[in-house]
Amino acid sequence: MSGDNKPVLTDWLALMLLVMIWGSSFILIKKGLVSFNAMEVGALRITISFLVLVPFVVRRLGRVPRNKYPWFLLAGILGSGLPPFLFAKAQTVIDSYMAGVLNSLTPLFTLIAGLAFFGSKTRWQNVVGVVVGLAGAVGLLTAVNDPRLGNGILYGLYAVAGAVCYAFNMNTIKRYLSGFDALTITSVVFLFIGIPAAVYVFAGTDVLAKLTVDPASRVSLGYIAILAVVGTALSLVVHNWLIRRTSALFASSVTYMMPIVSIGWGIADGEGFTAGYLLWIVLILIGVYLANRPARRAVPPSPVP
Repeated sequence: MSGDNKPVLTDWLALMLLVMIWGSSFILIKKGLVSFNAMEVGALRITISFLVLVPFVVRRLGRVPRNKYPWFLLAGILGSGLPPFLFAKAQTVIDSYMAGVLNSLTPLFTLIAGLAFFGSKTRWQNVVGVVVGLAGAVGLLTAVNDPRLGNGILYGLYAVAGAVCYAFNMNTIKRYLSGFDALTITSVVFLFIGIPAAVYVFAGTDVLAKLTVDPASRVSLGYIAILAVVGTALSLVVHNWLIRRTSALFASSVTYMMPIVSIGWGIADGEGFTAGYLLWIVLILIGVYLANRPARRAVPPSPVP
């Protein structure tokens, strides 16, 4: 099954699995940053994911026409190449749960990207949702700004940029790669971005030296490995499968349920959560809900033979 199909129970279960996995990603990034800088965390995440997926890409690359390579490269850069660095950079200043909340803007940007570049159609309430959600994001970025830590607005924008990348990636996959199965998309994507990341890790960083002399760095690497294997490689297969079965907008809706998980992890880890943030978070989620809300049907659609 492929195309913009109505989600069934299997799709909702896959969505809930992604909520739990990706909602936990931000606390794992935080733990990785204990011993490694943002560039190292991002590159390690990509490299480990690539190594996990190598056995699968060997048999699948030959099935991909060469004229599709540019779209796989673009999907790799947008979906798995830039965001690991952007979110790690954001979390050098803002709390992990805050990055998770800002990531929930992805469905808004998915809608905007679809309208502007992919020929999607929308309704007035979806546009209202975009306005409301972006207003909540502006309010949250303003509220989180803390001169003692640095420019919180700037570092929050790194997370926003990551959400924009995810949005364009989902539209790209839906428009240009929907004919490929999820494992092919994920493994080939990481072939394009994994090799440069691995070269950077081994030739452009002192990761190996840190692992040799600092026991704490091995713990951080363990968190990054969990993030890479479960939160990137495995979950992207599920996510790309979900995009093909349903729609880019439905698949992106995982992000407006993720804050529940990321906020829970943040509070458990002692991060400060104030009531003042709650208003803006609720506003973002209301906006995302409106932007993601499908049109009501007076009559159920007829099954397509």
